[in-house]
Amino acid sequence: MTQGRLIAVVGPSGVGKDSVMKGLHSAMPDLHQVRRVITRAPELGGEDYDAVSVLKFEALVEDGAFAVHWGAHGLYYGIPLTVKFQLGKGVDCLVNFSRQALTQAAEIFSRFMVLNITAEPDVLSHRLAARARETEEEIAKRLAQADKPLPSGLKVIHLASDGPLAETVARAAALLQPTSV
Repeated sequence: MTQGRLIAVVGPSGVGKDSVMKGLHSAMPDLHQVRRVITRAPELGGEDYDAVSVLKFEALVEDGAFAVHWGAHGLYYGIPLTVKFQLGKGVDCLVNFSRQALTQAAEIFSRFMVLNITAEPDVLSHRLAARARETEEEIAKRLAQADKPLPSGLKVIHLASDGPLAETVARAAALLQPTSV
């Protein structure tokens, strides 16, 4: 059986990663959406995630519970080790990722690719303000990091997310259809 692909979804805050991922899962039901573990309060919404304390997160790291983990924006994120079982069954897995952890993941997963979602700065600013999770200062910091380059040597698919969500999801699904990596 062919190993599934780990599709790391990246892009600046506010680009619509969670919305695109939900849309892709609806359009491609066999695509497994990985649930991350995050040291974020559970009531903050956005993606479906398992909220844990920093202490619990550190214990999970110590126990080897994550395939990959990282820290960003004052939080810690982990991709559960169980993703390897899904991939081993030939299931393609979609996961919200950090640009800083891509190189590490590419070394771990044999069929690894990146879906890099982008949007114009004014679109990002509007979306960040609308979700009301960050202060103006935090939004400014996130916008300043929006153009950070991706590490070299990765298989990357670029997707603009400036227009209607349905159109963006349809383009993403079409781009992900080829299964060879």
